[in-house]
Formats: sequence, C-alpha cells, structure tokens
Amino acid sequence: MTPLLITLLIVAGIALLIVIGYLNNVVENSKLERARLKVELADRLRRCGEITETFPGQFMTPALKLLLTRLELNLTQRQLALDKHSAELKARIAELEGLIALGGKIAVNNPPSPIQTEAKAKDVRFLLEALHNQVTRAAQEGFLPTPEAKHWVREIRHILVLLHIEFFNNLGQQALQNGQPGQARLAFERGVQYLRKQPEPKAYEEQLTYLEKLLARANAQVLEKMEPAENEQNELTQGLKTDDEETWKKRVIYD
Repeated sequence: MTPLLITLLIVAGIALLIVIGYLNNVVENSKLERARLKVELADRLRRCGEITETFPGQFMTPALKLLLTRLELNLTQRQLALDKHSAELKARIAELEGLIALGGKIAVNNPPSPIQTEAKAKDVRFLLEALHNQVTRAAQEGFLPTPEAKHWVREIRHILVLLHIEFFNNLGQQALQNGQPGQARLAFERGVQYLRKQPEPKAYEEQLTYLEKLLARANAQVLEKMEPAENEQNELTQGLKTDDEETWKKRVIYD
C-alpha cells in the first residue's frame, strides 16, 4: 500500500467521521426541536382551554367560542403530526370538528361572572392578554388570515372596555349600597374618565351617559352628607353661637 493511498484512506476516514458527527448532531437537534415543539403546543393548548372554560359568560359569544375551538383544533392537529398514533388526539380532533360544524349555533355554557373586585378584573384582563397572544401567534403562523386576526384584535380591545365599564359600575353601585357615596363617586369618575379617553368614544356614548348620571347622583349624595341637618346641634354650631354671643356682649360693654 502506497503512502498516497494511506493518506487518502485517512482523509476519507476523517471525512466519514465528520459526516457521522454532523448527522448525529442533526438527529439530536431534530429530537430537541420536536420535544420543544411538543411542550410549546401543550402549553398553548392549556392556555386556550383555560380561556374557553373560565372566560366570563357575559363576554363570551358564539363567534368567540368558535374562534377558540378553531385555535384548539389547529394546535391539536399539530400535536397529532408529532404523535401520529395517538387515539386520544384523534378523538379530540373529531370532537372539535363536530363543534366547528355547528357554526354560530355552537353552545356557550360559560356562566356569567360579575366583575366586582379589582382582583377579578385583573384575572379577566390576563385572559384577554392570553387570547390576544393566541390570535397574534396564529396569524404569524398563517393559520388566521390577517383581516380576521385584525378583527379579533379590535374585538378583544372592545371586550377590555366592557370589562372596565362593568368593574367601575359594580364598584360604584356597591359603594352606594354600603352608604359610601364618596367611594361611589370615585369609581364612577374613573369610569367616565376611562371612556372619554377611548380612541372612539362615540362607540360607548350610551355607557358614558349612564356612568355620568350615576356620577351626578353620587356627587349629590356626597354634598348632601356634607350639609348639616336643619336644627342640628353639634360642637361646631354651638361654638359659632358662643362666639356670636360673646361678640355682642363685648360690643355692649365697649360701645
């Protein structure tokens, strides 16, 4: 065996090792990407399910329910592509396809959940943010057409406004019932200011008029509480009367 042939064999062996190493690296990266995608899809499905199950019924519409079902179907189909023999995924896909076939007649079973505390308002706002992320991601991946995605972004903003209206209204009404017109006035005032700052305030003209009336009512009650009752005897009025009497006596003495 000549030195040249030996050299060629060594070079070929080194090249073969490099190719094998590269292929192993590709396979390993593919496994890692596959595992990462599985985790990501599972997390997105969990968030989608959380929105579907816990979103307050007063804000859930058949159209929104249908959108969430379509998003879940897309994610589940992508899961099946990674696990082609999963009977559970196949059954779920068939179930989701049946719901989507109902169109606008899809059932909305979410019970109403009044927004009466700031914590509850924050929880729903987080759900809206999660929904916004789902819509944006689906549009980036080409599942949702751009015009439809833009429509749902506008709708999410609209629901956010409705959330604030209900929160400020409930907060103010509760304060009125508890005999706290000052707190009620603050809540209604925040609601009025929030609506006036909206890019399209005319869209919420009816709600703004309603909150303004409640604000005027609360303000009237605050002023009423500030006025002393007729013939009310308290330390302040007694003090004023004493000062008046002493002033009159001094005038009699010194005049």
